[in-house]
Amino acid sequence: MTDAPDVYSDQFQLNLTPFGCTINFQLSGSSPVAPGSPPQLERVATIRMSLEHLKALVFILHKQLGAYEAQAQLSVGLPAEVLRAMQIRQEDWEAFWH
Repeated sequence: MTDAPDVYSDQFQLNLTPFGCTINFQLSGSSPVAPGSPPQLERVATIRMSLEHLKALVFILHKQLGAYEAQAQLSVGLPAEVLRAMQIRQEDWEAFWH
């Protein structure tokens, strides 16, 4: 059996269809982006799964991260600017995590 790739990602793209999900994990370029230009992204991995698998994964990730935050006595947050870029309202973010 071959070793699984070990990659780092700081961007992602999620595509849903009635039959499944594709998650593209990407890495931002190392050079500054000129104003008005799209960022340079390198796709480092593509993961495809069923919607049922995705929903189970999201549940387990949510549960595990919540347990980690409780054990470590910390709260992992995102800057308001990131939430705005992802079109997530602050109140929706807080409701999901509490």
